[in-house]
Amino acid sequence: MTDAQVQDFQKRVRGISRQHRRFTNGYVELVERDGLLVPRQRRMRRGFPIKGLVLTLIGFMVFKGFMLSQVGALNYTDRLDRLAQGTLIEQAGAWVMQADPVTQAIAGQLAGLL
Repeated sequence: MTDAQVQDFQKRVRGISRQHRRFTNGYVELVERDGLLVPRQRRMRRGFPIKGLVLTLIGFMVFKGFMLSQVGALNYTDRLDRLAQGTLIEQAGAWVMQADPVTQAIAGQLAGLL
């Protein structure tokens, strides 16, 4: 074989190896119009999980509303005031758990259900 043929062969082998490495993350088989199955690389999502963050925040707001509806508004604010007198972490917890309008609306809805 000539040197050009060897280089062409090595180039094709590198391309096939690169394609195999990409397919290790998964692939989807697409059917072409002529019935040929063609593997395509599965898109990998590499970003901030916005959906997970939103679901976590909604769950936290429902938890706060549930706590407010079960304990009562006066008792809830009394507990938050006592929590605000504690350490720095307890003060941060009191600030996060304060009853905002969304929490009060959720508590009103939950009080009607329970």
